[in-house]
Amino acid sequence: MQGSETQVLHPRQDEPDQREWLLTDGLGSMSSGTLCDAHTRTYHGLLVAALEPPVGRTLLLSRLEVILETEGEVIELSTNFWTSGVVSPLGFEVLQSFTLSPVPTWVWSGTTANGSDWSITRRILMPHAGLPAANGATPLCSRVLIEYSYQGSKTANLMVRPLIAERSFHHQQRSRPELFFTQTMQPQQVVLQAHPQRSPGVPWALRWSSGRYTADGFWYWNLQYPRETERGLNDREDLFSPGYLSTRLLPGETLTLEAVVAVGASRATNSEILLPTDSPPNFEQELNRESERLTGLFGSLPLWQEPTGAALLKASDQFVVHRISTDSPSIIAGYPWFDDWGRDLLIALPGLALCTKRYDLARELLQTCARYCRDGLIPNLFPAPGQEPLYNSIDAALLWIETLGLYLNATQDWEFLASQFGTVQQILKGYMIGTHYGIQIDPVDQLISWGASNVALTWMDAVVDGQAITPRTGKPVEINALWYSALCWAADWSARLDDQNPTRADRYRQRAEQVRVALQRFWNAEIGYLYDCLRPDGVPDGAIRPNAVLALALHHCGFEVPQARRVLALARDCLLTPVGLRSLDPHSPAYIGHYGGNVQKRDRAYHQGSVWSWLIGPFGRAWRRFYPDEPLSVNLQPLLTHLTQDACIGSISEIFDGDAPYTAQGAVAQAWSVSELLRLLME
Repeated sequence: MQGSETQVLHPRQDEPDQREWLLTDGLGSMSSGTLCDAHTRTYHGLLVAALEPPVGRTLLLSRLEVILETEGEVIELSTNFWTSGVVSPLGFEVLQSFTLSPVPTWVWSGTTANGSDWSITRRILMPHAGLPAANGATPLCSRVLIEYSYQGSKTANLMVRPLIAERSFHHQQRSRPELFFTQTMQPQQVVLQAHPQRSPGVPWALRWSSGRYTADGFWYWNLQYPRETERGLNDREDLFSPGYLSTRLLPGETLTLEAVVAVGASRATNSEILLPTDSPPNFEQELNRESERLTGLFGSLPLWQEPTGAALLKASDQFVVHRISTDSPSIIAGYPWFDDWGRDLLIALPGLALCTKRYDLARELLQTCARYCRDGLIPNLFPAPGQEPLYNSIDAALLWIETLGLYLNATQDWEFLASQFGTVQQILKGYMIGTHYGIQIDPVDQLISWGASNVALTWMDAVVDGQAITPRTGKPVEINALWYSALCWAADWSARLDDQNPTRADRYRQRAEQVRVALQRFWNAEIGYLYDCLRPDGVPDGAIRPNAVLALALHHCGFEVPQARRVLALARDCLLTPVGLRSLDPHSPAYIGHYGGNVQKRDRAYHQGSVWSWLIGPFGRAWRRFYPDEPLSVNLQPLLTHLTQDACIGSISEIFDGDAPYTAQGAVAQAWSVSELLRLLME
């Protein structure tokens, strides 16, 4: 596989290295943890399965406690944090290296008292699950494979003890009398099932290639997750160990384990679990399949030939999932805690699907959004089985038109335009006549406004105690820039399609021109920037925010070149950081430079100064457009270094502190963060 070379990281041995890693399977399931192998988040686990893909994510296999015995010495390779403040065992002290590619790989090594060297190499792989079989004959499964390879001069014994749970990935498990686990022994596997008070849990299997499994069963009480402590959330958990696996290994031999669960329609309700029968698993075969899949997706792209570029492309694929309820692809907004969001999907689509030439994926994503268009709005949250979509977004529908335009420019797929133009008209009509949340055009200036209270409908959507932190009611600048671009797209497409209605294109152009003129109301001549919002009370919001940059980065821009240059210069001076744009000028009295503390404190800082890495893309595109003869005023190296060395190795964080040193915060892997960096590198 090209691009498989990766940087070798040497985790700290004086304290646990809490940098993270992530694997996904195309269904929303994930496997994640830290370099030191201690869990620091509620969300960490070797198998967190999306039982109703891509949602219903449930922790099943939390971790494996591993002990190596050789020459009479007992060497514990694991590391855990405990609520007592103790860190034990201290496996991180003998952890020598970590590499991400082609799969996360750890090397523990040392020397016995007799002078014999030993090493254990662990590799973890989460195979891509593929799509549901049409006839349901092949079960849809989420799986994770863990391989241990031993090197040394003497025979060794490896003991592996699984720690398990069954709970939402948002919550913690506590031992209680009414919760117990059953295990059904079969050749080279055990089927495990939780039995909480409400109903039996989902059965899943743990398999192994060699060794003897001994059932015992006891609880590990009071593990602590330090990142949850920092976030002001519940931070302790009890995990159950059903037994342990023991195997003798000669130098050069390996042990492979697999945790597997059926998901979606394949889920079983009893111990007669429907699972593939190819046990024991073959790690190399699965790795080769995954390498071939990724090479098939990205092998033709020049970026794939570079290690850092390959890491970014592989990161882009982690967000692409199959949603069972819509029977179509979707985009997870971010890991570890986000689901698939309409706004995030549409912002991320150009980088994840168009730059990577995954045009069929882009088309299906646009079709799915259009299928759920209602009253001129595109869902912000797609429906779970038996539920309705949520339409709490003022921009998703306009972003859909913008993204459709980018898709058409890339593919010239005019047949698709013909099939989707009705949705374009439905969206424009919805905004013109008015739709939910008071979204409508102002008949005086043709600008879009909205006026619902206690909600936040733009991407700055934080709400604390029922109050929007950045309400932006009235006429937000980027929404009206999107409105102008949507009308321009509609005029162009009408001219192409409307043989029987030749005046439709003229009407769209006339309205677009009215909006272009009205956009001048956003010009703040005093500072050379765009007002962030024209408030309902008539007082414009002069806060310096990145939404002005978003308004300049659209395909059709309604602002003059001199204005755009002044906006970008001020944004560079006030908002640009090495890792993205601040959400608010640090000179503002409302600015918060550190994102931390409990939920309320974090939400208050979310859009009041925190740096958003995805905004580097719109800034870079706008700069290239309006300063074509000047070098791009963005250094991408800090984000590329972050990709390969910081936070979640192999992905881009959602946000960073607004103040130096710009510490990574929020979700450790964010779709639009990865997408926008790809766009800057590839467009």
